[in-house]
Amino acid sequence: MIRQATVEDVPVIIEMIRELADYEKALHEAKAGEEQLREALFGEQPAVFAHIAEDDATGERVGFALWFRNFSTWRGTHGIYLEDLYVRPSARGGGHGKALLTELARIAVERGYDRFEWSVLDWNEPSIGFYRALGAEPMDEWTVHRLSGDALRLLGTR
Repeated sequence: MIRQATVEDVPVIIEMIRELADYEKALHEAKAGEEQLREALFGEQPAVFAHIAEDDATGERVGFALWFRNFSTWRGTHGIYLEDLYVRPSARGGGHGKALLTELARIAVERGYDRFEWSVLDWNEPSIGFYRALGAEPMDEWTVHRLSGDALRLLGTR
């Protein structure tokens, strides 16, 4: 079952974010806390949204998708950017990841969004194969750039 996250899901989402960061060999970078996530998801002006995958038999929360709206100047429409998709290892192969992606694609279609995008680590072959099987295409001509830490502060204080 896929459903919108509630404020009660925040502690479990944080756990799964840390599990994902560990899988991606970047646990030391996962610094978000429950209060930050609670405010982002459920504050006065939510900036991100989340969906939860629950095991049909047990009701256990086994995965999540965290996303936000982006905008295409070329298309003139919003889209969905999937920040995180995670299904716990014990629940993989049960259709939860596909169900989460299907729900976000449904939302995009329903709202008239033209794009549904995300990034995947180059070495994550299982995920790349999974996404391609769903019809997703890699954007090989594009490279993500990021400003953070000292470089961000330096540019932001000029």
